Amino acid sequence: MSELHKFIFDGLPVRGAIVRLTDAWTEILHRRAANTATGAYPAPVAELLGEMAAAGVLMQANIKFNGALVLQVFGDGPVKLLVAEVQSDLSLRATASVMGVVPAEARLSAMVNQHNKGRCAITLDPKDKFPGQQPYQGVVPLFGDRHEKLEELSKVLEHYMLQSEQLDTTLVLAADDQVAAGLLVQRMPLQGERNLEGSMVSAENEAEIGRNEDYNRIAHLAASLTREELLTLDVDTILRRLFWEEKLLRFVPQEGGSGPRFACTCSRERVSAMIRSLGAEEADSIIEERGEIEVGCEFCGQQYRFDPVDTAQIFKGPTQLPPASSVVQ
Repeated sequence: MSELHKFIFDGLPVRGAIVRLTDAWTEILHRRAANTATGAYPAPVAELLGEMAAAGVLMQANIKFNGALVLQVFGDGPVKLLVAEVQSDLSLRATASVMGVVPAEARLSAMVNQHNKGRCAITLDPKDKFPGQQPYQGVVPLFGDRHEKLEELSKVLEHYMLQSEQLDTTLVLAADDQVAAGLLVQRMPLQGERNLEGSMVSAENEAEIGRNEDYNRIAHLAASLTREELLTLDVDTILRRLFWEEKLLRFVPQEGGSGPRFACTCSRERVSAMIRSLGAEEADSIIEERGEIEVGCEFCGQQYRFDPVDTAQIFKGPTQLPPASSVVQ
C-alpha cells in the first residue's frame, strides 16, 4: 500500500517526508502497458515519471492548498512532455508523451533537454477559484547556474525551491517497475505557513540560505541515501539508519484512503464538454470521416466513444448528455 510519512526534527528548523508509491504507481504503469496504441513506457521514461509522481506527493504534502499540484517536464527530446498531478487529498495520476526512440540508458537531458531548452513547471491550480483567479505557476530550466545540463530531477527541483522559494531543500528520488519513492528534507521557512506560492520569499529566508548548520548536517545525512536503499527498505529502517542520532517527531502515516493513491478526474461529462467546444460542424466532420468520435484519457487509458446519436445529443443542451453505456475500458 502506498504511504506518506511526515516528520520534523525536534527543536530544529528542519522538516522531512518520505513517500513510497507501490499500488498507486503500478496501477499507472499497468494502465499504460494495457494501451494497445502506445504500449508500456520505455524504462528510462517510467523511472523519470515515477520520480515526478513521488516528488509531486512530497511537494503537495508540504503545503496547505485545496487544489491540484501539477508537475510538468517538457523539452525537445524524444519525450515531449511528462506530467504528474497530485490533488490535495493525495490522489494522483501521471502520464508521458513519447514521440521517438528512447535509448535504454537515456538520462534527463537525452530524453527532454537535448539542446538545453527543456523546462520544468510547477503549477498550483485552486479547486475553488475566485472570479478571475489564475493558477500559480513557476518555471525553471533544466540546467544549473552555469548552464550545465542537469541529469537528475531532484537537482532541478532543489534548484527551483532555492531560486523561487528561497528554501534549502534536499531530495532523493528513485523509481523502478514496482516502487516510486522519495525523501525530502527542507529547512523550514522563517515566517508564514506555506511555500510554492511565493509566500516564503523574504530577505530573512534569503539571508539564511546555506547557513543553517542543523539543516546542513541533516541534509548531508539525507543525501547519503542510495537509490537501492530508497526502493527496497521500509520507512522505519530508512529513518533509523539516516537519523539515529537525531530526535524525530513523526506524524501519523498517511496510507489507504488518506494516503497517496491513483485516481483520474476524467469523465464522460468532461469529454462531452470538450466535444461541444469543438462545435457541431467539426464534430459532424469527424463523425462523417470515422463513423464515431473516440477520445482516450492519456492518464488512465479510459476510452470514451460517441456515435452519431450521442454526438447529436451533446449539442441539444448541456443537461442532455449521452448515456454512460457508451464508455468502454
